Formats: sequence, structure tokens, C-alpha cells
Amino acid sequence: MALSNKDIRRIFVSVILLMLGIAAFMIIRPIVMSIFGGLILAYIFSPIYKRVYRVIRERNTTAILMCAIVFTIILLPLWFIIPVIVQQIFDLFNMSQNIDFSTIIKNLFPSSQPDFQEKLTTIVIQFTGNMASSIFSYLISLLQNLPTLVLNLAVVLFVFFFALRDQESLKEFISGISPFRKDKETVLVTRFKDITSSIIYGYIIVGIIQGLALGLGLLIFGVPKALTLTIFGTFASMLPMIGPWFIWVPVVVGMLIAGKVGFAIAFGIYCLFFVSTIDNILRPYIVSRKTGISSVVVLVGMIGGLFVFNILGLILGPLILAYLILFLKAYKDGTLSDMFSPAE
Repeated sequence: MALSNKDIRRIFVSVILLMLGIAAFMIIRPIVMSIFGGLILAYIFSPIYKRVYRVIRERNTTAILMCAIVFTIILLPLWFIIPVIVQQIFDLFNMSQNIDFSTIIKNLFPSSQPDFQEKLTTIVIQFTGNMASSIFSYLISLLQNLPTLVLNLAVVLFVFFFALRDQESLKEFISGISPFRKDKETVLVTRFKDITSSIIYGYIIVGIIQGLALGLGLLIFGVPKALTLTIFGTFASMLPMIGPWFIWVPVVVGMLIAGKVGFAIAFGIYCLFFVSTIDNILRPYIVSRKTGISSVVVLVGMIGGLFVFNILGLILGPLILAYLILFLKAYKDGTLSDMFSPAE
């Protein structure tokens, strides 16, 4: 059967669009994570932007002000904090080299077999060595790619600026090319917002708050290398089913081994009744209970996302899995095809 001129034109346009799409992806591929980073920041700061815009009533000025705020509270402190963190990581590595793990393990497992103690000591030494080596390699890679890092940060700020300033136009454009029915599109957008807010605010923001609370306790009780431990504690707080105890429990154990029993008890009480309960207090107010996102999905998404997308994987990983589950449920319920069919 011969193709009509209309079919030929349609195929030709489709091929052109496909080629342009592939070329566009190849162009933005080196900075695609920076683009996502700017869009995520724009989503986080969008409520603040809208409130400030009601006062200023000028989009460019409001967006520039938001960029200045982000640069001041996020990017500028990193310039001063990173050298301190690097130094503290080196110090922690040197301290770990001088720790007598064999004696500690013998004290923890006094009735165990010597062969078990030796194997466990070897495993702990290898683990700490591999972790330190991985951290050093990552830091060296960051220093070697500093110009690229600065360029990516500039892209993040540019995307952040335009995503805030032109957010209404962007929404209209996406809605215009969306293949979904308009009534289904409204439901999907609401569901996507619930999922995105649940992950960004419920896990990332709450994790940051928990990490800061842990850092405050580390400073109050005079724990060495508090800044680096705060960074690790913040990261652990973002992960469901792990939390800040991953940091503060070893600190308490270290205090007990050092003979600081009073400090250990006080710090443990602070972390148990303040730091660890922040999650239970804040999350019900931040996370929409109707999202129904399993903690396992979030944890798997975060860990897998870290391997694929680096630090942005903490957000992108669980988002991708949650969106996939949303469409799989629609397929299971037999409503997936209704999303694309014309409204009756």
C-alpha cells in the first residue's frame, strides 16, 4: 500500500524531530545534572519566590534576589566549609590509622574465639582503609575538575533564575505538549506534586534539619571533628531506616571507651529525645500522608540514584521509582490507557 503525501510528511517531520531531539540531548548531556539541580532548587524555593513577588511585583528582580539568597546560604558557605572538611577528613584518617582496633574488638567480644577477633579486626581495618581511599579519590577528583565544577554551578544558577522567573510560561508549555487528557493531567500533576514534596521536603529537608541538630549537639558536647561528622550525619538522616543514629551511636561508644561516661549519657539523651524525634514531629506536617510512598522505595531509589546521578540521585532516584510505581498502578487498575484517550 502506497503512502500518501500526508503520511510521508508526517514521517519526515517525525524523523527531523527525533534527530533534533538526539542532537539536543548530546548538547546538554554534559550539564544535564546541573539543569536538574537548578530545576530542583527552583521547585524548593518557588513558594518563597511567590511570596516575595507579591511584594516586589517584578519578576526579574525577584528571581535575582532568590539567586542571591541561594548563593549566600548554600554556595558561599561551601567555599569556606569545604577546606575545613577536607582537613578534618585527613585528621580522621590519621586518627583511624592510630586506633588499636584489635584491643577494641577484644573488649567488645571478650568471650569470642581469637580467630574470630582477628578476622573481624582485619575486616574493620580494610573497611576503614577503603572508605578513606574512596573519600580521598573523590576529593582529588573534585579539585582536578574545579573549573568544570564552577561552570556547572553557574549553569545551576542560570537554570534556577529562568525556572523561577518563567515558571508560569514553562507550565503552560508543558501542559500544551502533554499527551494526557486534561482531566487526567490535573490529577497527575497533583499526584506528582505530592510525591515530589514528600521526597524533597519530607526526606531531604527534614534530613538537613536533623543533621544540623546533631551538629549542634556535637559542638555543645565538644566532640572533635564536629563539622565533618555533621555532614555525614546529615547524609545519614536523609536515608530512611538509617537516620542520625548511624553517627551519634558510635560517638557515644567512643565517649564511653574514653571514660567520659557523663558526657556520653548526656549526649545520648540529647540525640535520642531531640535529634531522633525531629523526624516524627516534622514529617507529619511536611509529608502528605496520601502519597503512600514506601520507605523501601525511597531508600533503594536514593542508594541507586547515588550510583547513577551522584549527589542529585538522592532526589532523582526515589522520584523516578515513585513515578514508575504510579504508572504501574494505573496499568494494574486498567486506567493507563484512559490517561491518553480523548475526554468524552
